[in-house]
Amino acid sequence: MQDGPATSRFSPVALKGNTSFEDLAGAGLSEALTGAIPSAPRGACVSWGIPFRIDRPILLQDQPVTEPVRGLKAEWLVFVHTTDLKPLAPDAHGLIRPMRGEGHLGEHIADYSIVYADGSEVKAEIRRRHHIGTFRRRWGENCFQAVAHRKPHAIRAVHEQPSMLLDAGGGLRWGNAETRVSTADSGAWVNWLWAWQNPHPEKEIAALRFEPKAGPILLSAVSAGSATAQPLRWETRKKAVVRLPEGVMFDPAVDGRGRWKQMQIDMGQIISAQPRKDYPNGAWDGSYNNQVPEIRPNEVVVEYCAHPDARFHFESGDWPMTPIPPATQRVRIRVREKSSGKLTPVKLHLHGESGEYLAPADRHRQPNPAWFEDYAPEFQHQGRHYCTYIPGETVVDLPLGSVYLEVSKGFEIRPIRKTVRIERSTEILDVEIEKLLPWRERGWVTADTHVHFLSPATAQLEGAGEGVNVDNLLASQWGELMTNAGDFDGRTTFGAREAGGDGEYLVRVGTENRQHVLGHISLLGYKGNIISPMCAGGPDEAALGDSIGVLLMEWAEQCKAQGGLVVLPHYPNPRCENAADLVSGVIDAVEMTSWGSLYGGIDPYSLSDWYRYLNCGHFIAAVGGTDKMTATTAVGTVRTYARIPDGREFTYDEWMQAVRAGHTFVTYGPLVEFSVGGRAPGTGMKLTSGGGTLDVAWDAASVTVPMSKVELVVNGEVRESRSVRPDKDAGHWSVRVERSSWIALLVRGHYADKPEIIAAHTSPVMIEVDNSPFFSAADAVTILDQIEGALAYLDTVGTRAEDAVYKRLRLKLTAAHRTLHNQLHQRGQYHEHTPVTQHS
Repeated sequence: MQDGPATSRFSPVALKGNTSFEDLAGAGLSEALTGAIPSAPRGACVSWGIPFRIDRPILLQDQPVTEPVRGLKAEWLVFVHTTDLKPLAPDAHGLIRPMRGEGHLGEHIADYSIVYADGSEVKAEIRRRHHIGTFRRRWGENCFQAVAHRKPHAIRAVHEQPSMLLDAGGGLRWGNAETRVSTADSGAWVNWLWAWQNPHPEKEIAALRFEPKAGPILLSAVSAGSATAQPLRWETRKKAVVRLPEGVMFDPAVDGRGRWKQMQIDMGQIISAQPRKDYPNGAWDGSYNNQVPEIRPNEVVVEYCAHPDARFHFESGDWPMTPIPPATQRVRIRVREKSSGKLTPVKLHLHGESGEYLAPADRHRQPNPAWFEDYAPEFQHQGRHYCTYIPGETVVDLPLGSVYLEVSKGFEIRPIRKTVRIERSTEILDVEIEKLLPWRERGWVTADTHVHFLSPATAQLEGAGEGVNVDNLLASQWGELMTNAGDFDGRTTFGAREAGGDGEYLVRVGTENRQHVLGHISLLGYKGNIISPMCAGGPDEAALGDSIGVLLMEWAEQCKAQGGLVVLPHYPNPRCENAADLVSGVIDAVEMTSWGSLYGGIDPYSLSDWYRYLNCGHFIAAVGGTDKMTATTAVGTVRTYARIPDGREFTYDEWMQAVRAGHTFVTYGPLVEFSVGGRAPGTGMKLTSGGGTLDVAWDAASVTVPMSKVELVVNGEVRESRSVRPDKDAGHWSVRVERSSWIALLVRGHYADKPEIIAAHTSPVMIEVDNSPFFSAADAVTILDQIEGALAYLDTVGTRAEDAVYKRLRLKLTAAHRTLHNQLHQRGQYHEHTPVTQHS
């Protein structure tokens, strides 16, 4: 057994032994121990960085055993030994008296003696669960002065483990792997290491004597050496920057035990090794929120836990190491909003001089970015920038000197990046944030329409930390996996006043009902029973073999009947049945989705698809949702702003009504107010035949993404465009409208080092001109093509439900198709549809 490299401070002591592992089978030991003998370590071994040689063990049963070791001087002796199970003797009632546990705590099992060359001796009493344990133990019955022969080690989360290791069964599966650590103190056979400090290291040792007292002991090996402290006790975690030799790149590869191949440590363990993050520390206060650091590929930040005498072993020679100042100053961080002076939830980032992330005491030092592996309140941006969410205050261990802090809370409060000095006297760090944009005070509330996996409490914390007033947490199905289903009760709005909250940051559990080909649909805020099945039509949304027993349209109708809001998520994909649903009028809003991209902006692909329906007179509001499923996506990265009417109290129901009415805009940061002829988004107006000229007014501001342009979109085309100041601007246009039209506002923007994006988009104002119907034949044809595709899928390769269900579904899709098809014919447009062969 090689538990990593060996220290040069210890050497194995040669033992003659009195038995062999093969002969133990006839030594009167328990059947359990005899059966575990093949798992016992032997040969050249390294445990806890200390080298041993296990050849012939010493079986200590009835008679003392003396091992001559002439010429040996040592400060420490480390013994590798174990003992057999000892049955308990319950009384007639099945109770154990006295209760010393299965490990027989404190039982004097043997005496070990050091015999010096001058004839003097020193003796140590060996007691169970102090100096020695059993080869196999009950959970929780650990030793107090001894350690298991395998040292604890870091493990990799499932997504970091090599697939070949997982396939071979050598990796830890989900759950255990996410702990990132293994005590390694169990298994078929456990030896126990006990270190005895020689009281007379200056004397020559002539022999070691072992005297049994109660029960057998199997002593496998002894090692002798020196150490500046107890050789089995490691110090607290440390970090260092390792500089790689020229031409050597960091290799994250590990061996079968999860140990880094490029570097290991003997009397300790490496916890993590990552390329060093190079933040702009010198210009930190002027950098922007969430800006990721550069990576220094020739420098690695190593976190480790070790004995003070431990040494690193590199794949080639010695590599320069620079210690990182330890984070030992415990500081309470408090964040308050300036106007109220109250503590407020925020997103927090801290790092030290070497770019090392400094996490609060109750948060991960390595946030997990993988799908369904972790649900902590954390954000990991592009794998480089780590953040967490705090409820207004937290406790962090910080290094002395400069620490780099980032605090943010949504799109109305200016983010803070500042350098703070930590001294020995620093116990509290107060941070003040200030709201600069009064959109909430004007009646606007924010929402993320699409969040998965978090608990309601975690979703509320992340939402509050991001300034998101409404988090829609969606239960769903993923093949055979059901998520958040137990959080749905059809009535509770977490954070609402009636639920004991303050009514400002709400979480409501809805469902995302999904089909792989037909599409996905988000059902928000409905009351009563959960709308099931949550998924249909087979993998990977539903289970293998599940039929198409329901349409998205039917889920939507049921949601509306139960008082809910219907949203097409991550619009427009999957691009299939949603065409029929939009034409049928069962959809309240389409969702612009960010996933983990802070810099992608609103996708023109999504807008192009949405514009088709607006051009045909189907008003559908725009909303923003992240589809957050991992820590790589922050709640509210893209979000919905919806305006509650004056005089109405903000509640979840009022928010749903504002979305239904279309009083919304979607944004990555810029905030807007916009009107056409005095009408806000979601409203409409009628003009007499021939149209008229309308005044368009707008106001835009941003404390996050710098703005670059404001554009007026009329019937899907940019009619006006104007460059704007990056932080705040306003203006108006006079627009001639001669036919029925929709008008919306679009804002572009970007950070200095990023490409321009569509950063915000309003829902439209619908203007109906007499004798000019809302209709675009070219768009209607593409919508018909999509509905025909849904019918084709239902008729051919889709897993079919019973005949009556199939006919019902087909009738609904056909009705939507016929409605639009007839509109085309009424306007003299003829459509060549794709023929579909129905199969029985």
